[in-house]
Amino acid sequence: MRGLTRKSSEIAFLPTDSLIPHERIRPHHLKELTREILEEGILKTPLIIDRKTRVILDGHHRYRILQMLGAKLIPALLVEYKSPDVSVFPRRIGYKVSKQLVIDTALRGQLMPPKTTRHVLEIELKPVDLPLKFLLNARKGGDLF
Repeated sequence: MRGLTRKSSEIAFLPTDSLIPHERIRPHHLKELTREILEEGILKTPLIIDRKTRVILDGHHRYRILQMLGAKLIPALLVEYKSPDVSVFPRRIGYKVSKQLVIDTALRGQLMPPKTTRHVLEIELKPVDLPLKFLLNARKGGDLF
């Protein structure tokens, strides 16, 4: 696994304002997921982020929820997106996607339709199960624990 070294398979806490989305969100799903996260008080899954560009590969709805709640740091699995260990496939019929298209779209400040891409990693993404209270109290540049 060339692109997913031990270092890159660990969770990092990244400043919310440093992350760049590439897809729009679905309002109905955002509402449902917000309710679930608030009721459970736990963020179960980290976002998946390209290490080089900070483009969000997976977790746009979780990102938006944490952003709306005022979280300054977000748990993320950093990956080397150009690695052959990370693949991207279209979720929508008639759409062609590529890693370069995802990065270019995000860096131009544009957004693809919701759920356009599906990213597949050669590692198992383990849950983080972080209390929401912890994430909302974490500060950029400060201690997490």
